[in-house]
Amino acid sequence: MHAPHRPPIPVETLLLAYRSGIFPMADKREDTEVFWVEPRERAIIPLDRLHLSKSLKKVIRADRFTVTVDRAFEQVIRACAEPRPDHPETWISERIVQSYLGLHRAGHAHSVECWQTGPGGWPQLVGGLYGVSFDRVFCGESMFSRVPDASKVALAWLVALMRRAGMVLLDCQFMTEHLRSMGAAELAQADYRRLLERAAGQPRFGLGMAWRSFSSGYAAGAAGAAGVAAGAGAAEGAADGFAEGSALGAAGPSSPGKRIVQSLTQTS
Repeated sequence: MHAPHRPPIPVETLLLAYRSGIFPMADKREDTEVFWVEPRERAIIPLDRLHLSKSLKKVIRADRFTVTVDRAFEQVIRACAEPRPDHPETWISERIVQSYLGLHRAGHAHSVECWQTGPGGWPQLVGGLYGVSFDRVFCGESMFSRVPDASKVALAWLVALMRRAGMVLLDCQFMTEHLRSMGAAELAQADYRRLLERAAGQPRFGLGMAWRSFSSGYAAGAAGAAGVAAGAGAAEGAADGFAEGSALGAAGPSSPGKRIVQSLTQTS
């Protein structure tokens, strides 16, 4: 017997929860119920202390991936929900997916995508992350990689974009060894709530605008990725965003990846 259908969580409820330091999860993919989580210990990545290994810096500088923002949000969240050998079950139920699609349409959930050229020359989504944004905060929800280093590159780009946009708090929810290796720190939930309060107010501009400032040199690859994303149901106007972004500073002296690494190492 199928469980009764439940509507998506309202955008206002989700935003109130995140501003209060809590977030929803499901026990498994088929669940229609969610439970609300308030971790005793919270993982964050201080934006001035992201750790990039020498090998990861090399990958980013080489522009092994074309990195985009909000071009394939639904693809990213569904990829994050796919079973993995070490995690056969997922907390991202269909109700969670639909709830965050609503949050994305409202402008409060964003994705960072990594693309590589696949068979026939078409861009393929090979990694990325998504999360919730409000005030000067980004709450990372989940990430995935189909090839080595893709999620790490997406995270590095996210930190650079947040710094450029004037955001101040990157919440990672739960600590993992992967996050610890990239500079994540743990703090008590009460301390996290205080950081949330200090992060009130508007950033200088959005992540998409920050992406444009780094993305010149992506004209060909990004245009192709935009086409794939638009065909998969990306937000209306995605291709226009690519056209604008790739036109900015197209004659710049360095690649997007080199600009990202330079940005992240200026103060670290």
